[in-house]
Amino acid sequence: MTHAQLYALLNDRYDRYDQPSFIAPDPISLPHRFSQLQDIEISGLFAALLAWGKRSIILKKGHELLERMDNAPYDFIRNHQDDDLRGLERFCHRTFCDTDLLYFVHWLGWYYQRNESLEDAFLHGSSQRERLINFHNLFFSLPDAPDRTRKHVATPARNSACKRVNMYLRWMVRRDDRGVDFGLWQRLSPADLVCPCDVHVERVARRLGLLQRKQLDWQAASELTDNLRQFDPTDPVKYDFALFGLGIEEKY
Repeated sequence: MTHAQLYALLNDRYDRYDQPSFIAPDPISLPHRFSQLQDIEISGLFAALLAWGKRSIILKKGHELLERMDNAPYDFIRNHQDDDLRGLERFCHRTFCDTDLLYFVHWLGWYYQRNESLEDAFLHGSSQRERLINFHNLFFSLPDAPDRTRKHVATPARNSACKRVNMYLRWMVRRDDRGVDFGLWQRLSPADLVCPCDVHVERVARRLGLLQRKQLDWQAASELTDNLRQFDPTDPVKYDFALFGLGIEEKY
């Protein structure tokens, strides 16, 4: 496939899949239930970090979690009492269970006492790699952080591709006039984002010659993103829609 043909394919599928119809079956539908910035940030963070497995189950568990927080995540984070935390007990999605959830709630409460937006937690560093490493370090900076919870917040320091964190940042940062991504955070640039890489995106990217590295890690995600910048240097991760759609909807 020539460069021109690949450019045409990626843009055609981007136009096809970056549409409001994408929202309902995807985890991004969870933060789309809200209008307040902090509700979107919190529900989006949980939706992204729970996003492994079948999408129908992810959505089911995401709705369950929001119901346990009275469908008002920011108010719950800021104003819950100890008795309210009992309603989070026995929540579990795959390996993310109540021990992890309770630390998330504790950290978010601590964080929002000091900051208006989660965007501030992702601003520290001169590269996206440094920002994600610093976010991970900040998230686990409280003295009662459980070791078991660390696996649920990926970091490039462990050479992870950081699929779920990168997806969350796509939601929050991309300025999308089609109503899918939120674009609420203005101090991070869409040009700096790294493409979320799951098995579907990886498979399509390899078939299209956009990814050569054998291991699916941070270097692979960076390689893919660098190649996507050839087609749009200001917004390379918009092609996540194309790659994901080709992989999921078209079994490319």
